[in-house]
Amino acid sequence: MGNSAGRSDFEWVYTDQPHTQRRKEMLAKYPAIKALMRPDPHIKWTVTGMVLVQLLACWLARGLAWRWLFFWAYAFGGCVNHSLTLAIHDISHNTAFGTGRAACNRWFAIFANLPIGLPYAASFKKYHVDHHRYLGGDGLDVDVPTRFEGWLFCTPARKLLWLVLQPFFYSLRPLCVHPKAVTRMELCNALVQLAADATIYALWGLKPMVYLLASSLLGLGLHPISGHFVAEHYMFLKGHETYSYYGPLNWITFNVGYHMEHHDFPSIPGCNLPLPVLCRKLASILGNTQPWALPCASVKFSASLVYCFLDRVDALAAKE
Repeated sequence: MGNSAGRSDFEWVYTDQPHTQRRKEMLAKYPAIKALMRPDPHIKWTVTGMVLVQLLACWLARGLAWRWLFFWAYAFGGCVNHSLTLAIHDISHNTAFGTGRAACNRWFAIFANLPIGLPYAASFKKYHVDHHRYLGGDGLDVDVPTRFEGWLFCTPARKLLWLVLQPFFYSLRPLCVHPKAVTRMELCNALVQLAADATIYALWGLKPMVYLLASSLLGLGLHPISGHFVAEHYMFLKGHETYSYYGPLNWITFNVGYHMEHHDFPSIPGCNLPLPVLCRKLASILGNTQPWALPCASVKFSASLVYCFLDRVDALAAKE
């Protein structure tokens, strides 16, 4: 358990990310794909239901013993809150109300943020644009772990700890790697979240707030759904930095597993990414040798296990 990982540096490449060029080629060959770039008609109602379910869970958590509160925060609340962060991801691409109503998408993301307990949606939008534009770019894509993380979390035990602490690294890394000025929307996000948290605390006490925060921290840490953090962009195969997952966890994660497809077509909502017509067209261009079709990304949680116990896959396995 104490052996150091074999990788000593990032995999450095000096060519542009493949998704932009591939998008142009596929749209030129299959212009009908543009018809899939439309708002998701269901995401508004799905997210509203999830927020209401978490409010009901807060009410029920008032009388729970602490051990059961943390159990349900991991087993149930963690799934819901993690799913809400992925809904916010989808909404950041204007999938709830369309590109013509960008402000409605921003405010709806803040609404989806309420059960998470901490302001997240506006900051995520600000940095996620860079993730698509500068995928893997040094000092620009804050989804890439820092060199310090790769140096420190280099053994199976330490990498397991890194997975547990993933929410902290994910939220604090942008402040260290690529700090940006606070926007008006981030201030609104913080004020709305503070008002919601204060209301829940005033009505129902401390336990519901602990339940919400624990749901977020546990659900985004060492949790079966969290395997996508590693599975999406860690270099399991040399030279390939984006992978897809086609398993059942997509049913509760807004199809975030279709990640190769998402980076090729970020304007297509998650609900449309699995459509057979799109997959067939991708297959006809990419062929069956591309990493998104390989079994290494077939099970989302197994990616976390591979990350922990395979020396060549660690925080430095993110391509720069």
